[in-house]
Amino acid sequence: MAIAGIGRTDFSLRSGRTTLALAADAARQALADAGLSPADVDGVGTFGMNDTPMAMNVGSAIGVQDLHWAVDLYGGGNTVLSLISLAADAIKAGSATTIVLYRSMNGRSAQRLGDAAEAIALAIPDLHFSMPQGYVVPPQFMAMWARRHQHVYGSTCEDFGQIAITQRAHAVPNQQAIARDPLTMDSYLAGRWINEPLRVFDCAFEVDGAVALVITSVERARDLAAPCVRILSTVDSHGYGGSWDQWPDPTAMYSSRVAPRLMERVSGEIGGLGDVDVACIYDCFTYTVMAVMEDFGFAGKGEIGAYFADGRATYGGDVVVNPNGGLLSEGYLHGFNTQFEAVLQLRGQAGERQVEGAEVALVTAGAGPYGGAAVFVADR
Repeated sequence: MAIAGIGRTDFSLRSGRTTLALAADAARQALADAGLSPADVDGVGTFGMNDTPMAMNVGSAIGVQDLHWAVDLYGGGNTVLSLISLAADAIKAGSATTIVLYRSMNGRSAQRLGDAAEAIALAIPDLHFSMPQGYVVPPQFMAMWARRHQHVYGSTCEDFGQIAITQRAHAVPNQQAIARDPLTMDSYLAGRWINEPLRVFDCAFEVDGAVALVITSVERARDLAAPCVRILSTVDSHGYGGSWDQWPDPTAMYSSRVAPRLMERVSGEIGGLGDVDVACIYDCFTYTVMAVMEDFGFAGKGEIGAYFADGRATYGGDVVVNPNGGLLSEGYLHGFNTQFEAVLQLRGQAGERQVEGAEVALVTAGAGPYGGAAVFVADR
């Protein structure tokens, strides 16, 4: 399967628009990018946590008359690649031919995760037991995992800082990014605590906006307006019922299970990590980047901070990690902007941020016990 079109709205702190209007805008842009019209669409899908319009409503808003496939997944970044995989399977099975996927949210001006603790707890059963203790929102979960990593492998706050600083440097030339002021280690360390050992710069920057992708077959995508980007494979892992408390080793994430399966699946197309030009790593927190990259084998346990400090995760290094600035600096669109950036880079359309000769992108989404990863390649 292939990604044939991409679209997005501006990211802002207050959109002044409904999530339906944002989603329809991004979807229309993605279709125009592919050289398609709503009449070509027979599938629409999304995911969210009661903060996004339903797929059938977005289909109607953009003028789709007959939806053969309409999917609404409940979840966060852990469902991004599940949704893409479902769309690819639907096309393969003949259930649809052209599917628009989107994520739309007023994540800054309306429903913020920190303000939705009760709704999150009701949706995730094991949180019923931790909510009375006030242990219920993602920064708290990730802080506990990050602290364990520090205890076992000696990672430091400065190691987290290297990740935040590198990604902010990538965001500086990105006109779409919400946070573009350069970040130094001193300014990082001066950032206020959110949940120790995580500071404000370790946490994704919540924004309003929408991103959309058009998924179709490779054969069809090759005949459309935009350069075709092939989806080589997607792999998911959702362990221990998504429990943050019962996961056996917080120094590793879902990626410890995903990485070997994904790399085995794509071994006939790429040689290994050395062939990856762009790593679009879901970075809801800096620690997510650390753990996921360790699980994939970019560096050993406790060595990711040095990997970033030595320039191996930026231009001229081993791989460019989140050349858009990631969720930490471009903005938190629940990982869909991560997919957008991977496609943009593989098309060679990222302008000043372009990774020279980008042919292979590793893309991840999710954190802790659940998530997925994919490999996208340029269809040259």
